[in-house]
Parts: sequence; structure tokens; C-alpha cells
Amino acid sequence: MPKLTVVNRDGEESTIEVEDGLTVMEAIRDNGFDELLALCGGCCSCATCHIHVDAEAMDNLPAMSEDEDDLLESSDHRHETSRLSCQIPFTADLDGLKVTIAPED
Repeated sequence: MPKLTVVNRDGEESTIEVEDGLTVMEAIRDNGFDELLALCGGCCSCATCHIHVDAEAMDNLPAMSEDEDDLLESSDHRHETSRLSCQIPFTADLDGLKVTIAPED
């Protein structure tokens, strides 16, 4: 099963296994990372699932939509590797992906 490494806001790193068909947000939320709020449940309407993706993996991700870009614009913690985790389907191609949960706005 593909693996995802998650760094929480305290800098603690955990590696989890991800089932087929889940988004990065669902994988993080379903594995007990309570600091990733995901209030809208993955509808790309709240930006509470903001993560920072390791730079070397950015080219492997789907393109950012205009809606996602607009939501990230409202974050004080946005940078070049910011994404909404609900917008990233986790596939076998992303095995080994490392993400950091962004600070809360």
C-alpha cells in the first residue's frame, strides 16, 4: 500500500498507509491528525486542509484549480508549495509523498 509522510504542526513526522481512492486530506484526517480541520469535508470551500508539499513532489501533483488558488490567497501561511489536501487524489504515483500541515490561520 502506498505511503504518505505527514509532519504535524509540532514538527513530528509520521508515515501512514493510504488506501486507493482517498485524497491526501482524507488520508490525513482518517489517521487521527486532528489539527487538519477539513471543515468543508473536501468541497474546496474552506482552506482548513492547507498543507505544504515537499518541493520535489510538486511536479507530480495535479494542476491547481482557480478555486483552490483563490482560497489559498486568504492564508497568511501560503508559499510556493501550498496546496489544499482535499484537491490531491492520492495515487500509487505519490507513494512516499511528504507533506506538512500548515499553521492555522
